[in-house]
Amino acid sequence: MAFDIDMIKKVYSELPAKIAAVRQKLQRPLTLTEKILYTHLHAESPLQNYGRGKDYVYYAPDRVTMQDATAQMALLQFMMSGKKKVAVPTTVHCDHLIQAKVGAAEDLKTANDVNSEVYDFLESVSDKYGIGFWKPGAGIIHQVMLENYVFPGGMMIGTDSHTVNGGGLGMVAIGVGGADAVDVMADMPWELKNPKIIGVKLTGKMSGWTASKDVILKVAGIVSAKGGTGAIVEYFGPGAETLSATGKGTICNMGAEIGATTSIFGYDESMRRYLKATDRADVAALADEVAEHLTGDALCYFKPEDYFDQVIEIDLSTLEPHINGPFTPDLAWPISKFAAAVKENNYPQKLEVGLIGSCTNSSYEDLDRAASLARQAVNKNLKVKSEFTVTPGSEQVRFTVERDGQLDAFEKMGGVVLANACGPCIGQWARHNDNPDQENSIITSFNRNFAKRNDGNPKTNSFVASPEIVTAMAIAGDLTFNPLTDSLTNEKGEQVKLDPPTGVELPPKGFDVKDLGYNAPAPDGGSIEVKVSPTSDRLQLLTPFKKLTHEQLQGQRTLIKAKGKCTTDHISMAGPWLKFRGHLENISNNCYTGAVNAFNDKTNTVWNATNNEFMAVPDSARLYQKNGIGTVVFGEENLGEGSSREHAAMEPRYLGVTAVIVKSFARIHETNLKKQGMLALTFVNKDDYDKVRQDDTVDIDGLNTFAPGKNLTVTLNHADGTKDSFEVAHTYSAPQVEWVKAGSALNKIRIDEGVA
Repeated sequence: MAFDIDMIKKVYSELPAKIAAVRQKLQRPLTLTEKILYTHLHAESPLQNYGRGKDYVYYAPDRVTMQDATAQMALLQFMMSGKKKVAVPTTVHCDHLIQAKVGAAEDLKTANDVNSEVYDFLESVSDKYGIGFWKPGAGIIHQVMLENYVFPGGMMIGTDSHTVNGGGLGMVAIGVGGADAVDVMADMPWELKNPKIIGVKLTGKMSGWTASKDVILKVAGIVSAKGGTGAIVEYFGPGAETLSATGKGTICNMGAEIGATTSIFGYDESMRRYLKATDRADVAALADEVAEHLTGDALCYFKPEDYFDQVIEIDLSTLEPHINGPFTPDLAWPISKFAAAVKENNYPQKLEVGLIGSCTNSSYEDLDRAASLARQAVNKNLKVKSEFTVTPGSEQVRFTVERDGQLDAFEKMGGVVLANACGPCIGQWARHNDNPDQENSIITSFNRNFAKRNDGNPKTNSFVASPEIVTAMAIAGDLTFNPLTDSLTNEKGEQVKLDPPTGVELPPKGFDVKDLGYNAPAPDGGSIEVKVSPTSDRLQLLTPFKKLTHEQLQGQRTLIKAKGKCTTDHISMAGPWLKFRGHLENISNNCYTGAVNAFNDKTNTVWNATNNEFMAVPDSARLYQKNGIGTVVFGEENLGEGSSREHAAMEPRYLGVTAVIVKSFARIHETNLKKQGMLALTFVNKDDYDKVRQDDTVDIDGLNTFAPGKNLTVTLNHADGTKDSFEVAHTYSAPQVEWVKAGSALNKIRIDEGVA
């Protein structure tokens, strides 16, 4: 039986009446996205026709999920809220802090030793506040959620950008920062700008080498890395019904790479099969009773241009396998054109490592199809030319594919099976490399491939593809190899071709597992004490931020003027820094260290006006802070794309940054800045970015009259005595303005609870 079945029953029992009320109010057919959003309105947002991309709306999500790296700060904040128990079903998953180095057993043992303090904290705080706890080794948060918690028609937020994986089972699942999670756990309304809706119509049926991953790789190439910002992507059409539920999850998972708020598919037979296979026949039966409400109305799909803000059509019958990258997940190459691209762009042709698995592609179907190629390599006497690793998504998947022989096939091919954790996908990879600084190529079935993302080397060209293509490329060891057309020379000197991969959607003998790795919380956690050592370098209790003042915004200095792409990996790197995710002071030592300084094209080297010297970014910020000088960050387009990590907002706030002024923001990062009581501002005229000089003092006026829709003014006082003044815009709603006035959203909760 499913977890939280009473909550799911309540959602479904109320759904028909809620949908009827929405229809009566809106007087038009409804997309699936609208059905779920409008039936999850919070009481503070009355039922009305909200403008897409315009109106801020309060929602009441059904549940919250957190991974161990982000849960630390989220739960440290929740501890300050004054609440005794979480208001909605909530879980914590220990998947990010396990470093891939040797193999599953040894790496997990090391993680349990090295991270024991953090795991003990997360387990005890979960026990105290009524939160389900998934132990290290249980699996990657998104795969575990899909197998156990996600249900069609529900709404979930999670402190990880790839929470969107849940759309594969028809749930509006949205990645957020920890402060957003605190709102929902504390029984506060959760705010989101009513998203636009992009419709993707799928026709035809895939065959041969093409996989579900190729759908989102194709979409990323069409939409771009920020084209989905502020939108939910809704997939529909006869082609959608041919995809497995886990294949749909893959597509939704990587929708984060186009900036989409989330992605979603309607309830169908593949979801029904998956729910039953994962011991949730009770949920499938409940969903069947309200199935008409768990997909979009027929007219929306018949005339999509009338009901969606953008429509994309993809014929799965003609879709080629794709390889995307390097350095950005939206640089899309059809396999037929990739070899030429490798040569024309001088990408390193030799493939060093192929990596499959991760939260994006570690289903039974994924691993079964990839294993069919591994068996071919052995049977056809092919020696694998690249290193090859496999990251199972959950202990349930790992146990089942070990039982059914897929893991054995990978190991016979020369592969290494890693722990059920994020590992190399997030930089938790002790890569075996004699020359760690050399330019090289790797290919993964992961979701994100920014520079330095996987191994910390900016010269690693990382490409993204399906597990099948990754496996074939690892066998060849050559990026110009096209498995659809090319032959390979085996150990006997014979020319052999790889046959198209084969595999099944679900295990014929069913899923199996000895230990899921789940600990239920105590029925009453009131007596449980959560201890945080004052001398710990990994955990640190928080103190509330102080609110901004007009005086503080005068005579400020530029901390950094970031040039070009600036993701959350540039602002707050992962990898070795993950160990400090629960210690704001220590992790702030990586603040903006990966961003390129526009004044000298260097990273982590900025000029400080106090001592007239170039310094590391965090050191410069601390020196300004010591001297009572506020600082401002300037940036370009889509600043903060990538991970949901709120540390990228908390660190600059902690170090005295008052405002981040850019050409445009990624959605989650903009919200995270707002939550921490900072000013997230955009240039009205993007060319004003060019006016910012290294030695300016910066005044920001308008805080005392700060209000929705009312611009602020920035004055750059140049060292030569001249000035430039210009307006900057913002998207703060009235409640978000209150966050700034209180010093942070958490401060506002504390005030409302009477604990501030």
